[in-house]
Amino acid sequence: MSEFNADFSGRIELDVRDSVPDWSPYELPVAPEGAPNVLVVLYDDTGLASWSPYGGRINMPTMDRLAQAGLTYTQWHTTSLCSPTRSTMLTGRNHHVNRAGVIMEGTNGFPGFAGRLPAECATVGQILQQNGYSTFWVGKNHNVPEEDVAPGGNRSMWPLQLGFDRFYGFLGGETNNWYPDLVEDNHFIDAPATPEEGYHLSKDLADQALRMIRNQQSSNPSKPWYMWFCPGANHAPHHAPQEYIDKYRGAFDDGYDAYREWVLARMVEKGIVPEGTALTPINPLPDDVANPADEVRPWDELNDDEKRLFARFAEVFAGFSEYTDAQVGRIIDYLEESGQLDNTLVFYCADNGASGEGSPNGSVNENKFFNGYPDDLAENLAMLDRLGSADTYNHYPTGWAVAFSTPFQMFKRYSQFAGGTCDPMVIHWPKGIRAQGELRHQYHHSVDVVATVLDVVGIDMPEVFRGVEQHPLDGVSMKYSFDAAPDAATEKKTQYYSMLGTRGIWKDGWKAAAVHAPLTGKGHFEDDVWELYNVEVDRSESNDLAASEPEKLKELIAAWFEEADANFVLPLDDRSAREQLTIDRPQAEKPRERYVYYPDTAAVPESVAVNVRGRSYKIIADVVLDEGAQGVLFAHGSRFGGHSLFIKDDRLTYVYNFLGIPPEQTFTSEELTPGPHTLGVEFVREGAGEHGESLGTATLYVDDQAVASGPMRAQIGKFTLCGDGLCIGWDSADPVSSQYGVPFPFTGGKLLGVGVDVSGEQYLDLELEAAAMLSRE
Repeated sequence: MSEFNADFSGRIELDVRDSVPDWSPYELPVAPEGAPNVLVVLYDDTGLASWSPYGGRINMPTMDRLAQAGLTYTQWHTTSLCSPTRSTMLTGRNHHVNRAGVIMEGTNGFPGFAGRLPAECATVGQILQQNGYSTFWVGKNHNVPEEDVAPGGNRSMWPLQLGFDRFYGFLGGETNNWYPDLVEDNHFIDAPATPEEGYHLSKDLADQALRMIRNQQSSNPSKPWYMWFCPGANHAPHHAPQEYIDKYRGAFDDGYDAYREWVLARMVEKGIVPEGTALTPINPLPDDVANPADEVRPWDELNDDEKRLFARFAEVFAGFSEYTDAQVGRIIDYLEESGQLDNTLVFYCADNGASGEGSPNGSVNENKFFNGYPDDLAENLAMLDRLGSADTYNHYPTGWAVAFSTPFQMFKRYSQFAGGTCDPMVIHWPKGIRAQGELRHQYHHSVDVVATVLDVVGIDMPEVFRGVEQHPLDGVSMKYSFDAAPDAATEKKTQYYSMLGTRGIWKDGWKAAAVHAPLTGKGHFEDDVWELYNVEVDRSESNDLAASEPEKLKELIAAWFEEADANFVLPLDDRSAREQLTIDRPQAEKPRERYVYYPDTAAVPESVAVNVRGRSYKIIADVVLDEGAQGVLFAHGSRFGGHSLFIKDDRLTYVYNFLGIPPEQTFTSEELTPGPHTLGVEFVREGAGEHGESLGTATLYVDDQAVASGPMRAQIGKFTLCGDGLCIGWDSADPVSSQYGVPFPFTGGKLLGVGVDVSGEQYLDLELEAAAMLSRE
């Protein structure tokens, strides 16, 4: 017997009737006897003081139900940002070890920030899949490198290649809940319905999750399953059915300052934080450190219209959160009805603190934040009654981020403070946890979830996986806490923090935090002032002991640098969101000066489409028009930012929709004649506006004739963080322009192709080339 078949114990003769088979080398592993199902529900952007189990004003009936029969953790932490936290829950290693030290759109080419999961960090999906589990991932991903989010992109970091049998959801950091950018398994798909037909992403995700589990149970009921359920909630845009928004009418009229006082009393009453916990200031950072975009406007300084608007932002957020909880409830109900809930280990949690990306005034279009463009209060007020609908891409103001992160300092992105990292976590497992309705105060982190799952299942992370020596788990199992006393000592000893230029470390109950704001571009990290907190007695991190305990502070700072070296944390990066999102990164398709696109193709994601940001460009369509021809020739973006070239009422029109701010910038020709044409637009960038936006002149062309011209401003940041890609011959579900419906396909002739040029050559030179191409068709 050759070494290749050395584990075969049967006997092989010439005749099969004289031979003895041995199936043992070829049988697939099965899960340990009694291994539970695992359901991890991971919300986005939710501070500790948001939800009802923690004393918050947002009703979460499903989470309440699980908490009453399970455990509520009061000191469970995250990395303070989406992709990094999700990477820790995917592998059980620290986020920089996963090369996910920042969101996928901000990767920068250093080891801890490269965006590609190393082979040394096998995922929980891969380990469970190879040990007899079915594995499902539903909802948000945000761990695929941006350049791979494309129909022709590399699939190595997509869920199915990382150990998941099925995936249904979206790959980017956020998506429109009414018109989502969806992927099923390894391919892009359209949403199964429209908002008019009752569609909402949260409901769709629950539908798909239920279908996956039901199908698995129909064929393999003895096989346990692992499901990672990641709704778009509570990340912006905050979208919810009107009846859920209406549930909270008037609930936040007292304002965020009053909410902080109210909810802290409730948190103390519930035992979430100890008696005597102090509130921190709403604007705790010194002026020379603070990021102005993260400032909170005191409630009593707002006028009546502002108070009405800001309260409505919170109502919409609350409705979004509860509606999504109701969808999770449908999954829990099914598990109970089918007899699976008793042996299903459920984690119900969130990936970072409440989000401050809505600016001090809130926003009807969150993409302004990522374009470095300020919000306009009058524009927000005009959309008051439509907040949460498909007409808005809304986000509440920073005041609610602080309120929902009570009693801590700051919010999402601030990794040195608990406001960015201390998050809800409820664990429910009737078969394995005797305690019901109890609190657990042990200090833990998102990196501990994988270790906990493997410990409960009875599987070790292998030292070698698929021939690659594995990085040890950084997490500590929380299983010991299931039957421990609420105040029993934690088994976790150290956890470092670092995000977007912020940094801190927790060690044995002490916390050191560097006073530095993210996304400011201020640098000079060597000059950072460090604060020191004894969080065993000071949960809100309100009493700085740096002056009275200098040796303890020195010890923790040294420990931070040790952790930074061991986990590939450096260099620190506090550049602005716009700078980080527009870094030049390696592309499978190298950037070029001319791009040609053709009809009858899927939308091209912005990460790999032609980049017209901050530059002059030309768009030229080759067409043959019949009488009555109409439709979109080129479109990229959505109603919240984008541009479109289309024919309507026999006229060529170009619209540039600047961050969704009305009116649309529109350029229109006279009536077109049937026959072959080259139709296009040229934008010549002449300078920058107050906020960096491109200013210049747009000229519309029919063949070689300029037919309309005028001033135009253009975005220098992205049209969207994900979805709404570049379309040829149609527009995606959320149209760029209100002047047509979707998909408004091109009909009444032939669209040969569309060229986009960013070379700086004159439009008329390119028009001649396009005409020559057309003559060959």
